[in-house]
Amino acid sequence: MSLSTVKGKERAIEPVEDLVEEQLSHSTSESESDSDASSSSSGSSSDSDSDSDDEPEITQEYLDSLLQKAKENAIKRQQEQQVEAGEEEILTLEAEPESLPPLDPGTLPKAYLNLDRNAKSSSNGDPEIEKAQKAVTFSAPQPPAAPAELSKTGKPLTKKERKAVTAGPDWFDLPAPAEADLPRLHREVEALRLHNQLDPKRFYRKEEGEGKGVKGLPKYFAMGRIVTTDTPFSTPTTENLTRAERKRTLVDELVDDAEARRYAKRKFTDLQTVKGARGRGTKQARKASRRGKW
Repeated sequence: MSLSTVKGKERAIEPVEDLVEEQLSHSTSESESDSDASSSSSGSSSDSDSDSDDEPEITQEYLDSLLQKAKENAIKRQQEQQVEAGEEEILTLEAEPESLPPLDPGTLPKAYLNLDRNAKSSSNGDPEIEKAQKAVTFSAPQPPAAPAELSKTGKPLTKKERKAVTAGPDWFDLPAPAEADLPRLHREVEALRLHNQLDPKRFYRKEEGEGKGVKGLPKYFAMGRIVTTDTPFSTPTTENLTRAERKRTLVDELVDDAEARRYAKRKFTDLQTVKGARGRGTKQARKASRRGKW
């Protein structure tokens, strides 16, 4: 484990080598003073003391131990200074790579219960039950392909003829009605064109094909019906007509309308009055109206 400390940007770190040299010089000076004192004392001592054992010599191992102690003291002093200054101390550990176990479990057996993402339903994964279900259930046959559209001669329609059947996707594929349905549809369209006679308070512009019979019908058109409004509990509402009030055609609905009948009756009475004023037995009345009052 290695210990490292972090200081500020502008503050210099005191070198460890200087501290080691100071400690080493201090220790050598102390050893020299001790040796001088011992030499003076040995000179003044008697001859019997000189015969005693010599002092141990300073070896390289002793110097190395002193150097190691000086380094340790310098590091401790530097740490104490950093703690006193309130600086942050960061411990950096040596990288120890650890091998993680593999997360791939390999091939697992089929689960007994399979839940979907929303956990609404579960299916049994028992292979015996699945085999029994496959043996019992029968696959539904696919619907047959739609037969090709044929022309009057019995030949399949060409691309141009298929394109002429509808008005195209821009007009929501509005179909062209068959020629056999044109007389029936003509009566419905004429009833719609006479809506200006039903409402005297509105004016409608005359249509292009009005008064031309079946030839005045547009090429692409369709007659629809108003779809009833669905209620939450399938109860009748005032917006929907009852079954007795519904009619098969638009003309029947207009004839059954009370307001339309009232207006048609009034217009019929006015027309009969005008025609009656010009009919039989009105000659004397016309002469009397032309006669002078004098």
